[in-house]
Amino acid sequence: MSCRIALQLYTVRDHMQTAEDIAKTLETVAKIGYKYVEVCGWGVTGVAEMKKLLDANGLTACSTHCSFADMQSDLAQVIADHETLGCKFPGIGGMPGEYRSSGEGFATFAKLANEVGEKLAAAGMSFCYHNHSFELAKFDGKTGLDILCENSDPRYVHNELDVYWVQHGGGSPVAYITKLADRTPLVHFKDMGISPDMKQFFAEVGEGNLDWPSIIAACRAHDVQYCIVEQDVCPGDSLDSVKISFDNMKAMGLSAQ
Repeated sequence: MSCRIALQLYTVRDHMQTAEDIAKTLETVAKIGYKYVEVCGWGVTGVAEMKKLLDANGLTACSTHCSFADMQSDLAQVIADHETLGCKFPGIGGMPGEYRSSGEGFATFAKLANEVGEKLAAAGMSFCYHNHSFELAKFDGKTGLDILCENSDPRYVHNELDVYWVQHGGGSPVAYITKLADRTPLVHFKDMGISPDMKQFFAEVGEGNLDWPSIIAACRAHDVQYCIVEQDVCPGDSLDSVKISFDNMKAMGLSAQ
């Protein structure tokens, strides 16, 4: 089944500073209705304890964000951790800074990601790259994201397309979901609002100006597996925000199961 609702736990990071907080927060997340979460670290609890807390609340780790440096230096441990979590989509939250300023840098990173991704594929996992808007900068007429994809194998380097950041970079979320359909199992759902003084801000899904009917149709047409709520900054309590996003996505016809 495609287009399942999930939550990037980074959104509620202010409620996850201690092991006790994490346990309470996961319970609240489950009560809202989430069944799937994207884990962005388990340093406070350890991976085995994080798995126990997820299981206790009927939650599944659909994907992660972890360190690319760790993937390069100790991939065996990364694989073991994801096997413990039962998670097949290890990902990174962004490209290391040293590769961002040129087309050659993007191409170099693509080759490194390809090497990691090939090894993860051999372990039954899929490396996923989460974009921001700097990947929409152009080098000799091509965006960095295009260079990354053209210089990596779609079998080994997948995308976690963030629709807010694509829009922020001047791109079309629908066009990129369609263009990268064969390598985009995950999509980050976050909305973009605009203030009267023309400042963009992060909004709950359905509360901003992104074209959600078209985005959701593209996700369904191209078998996106998880539509993952992420809100970098929330206007109030982050748990209130993730409930608003969940309820709106359910009303849009997406499934939590």
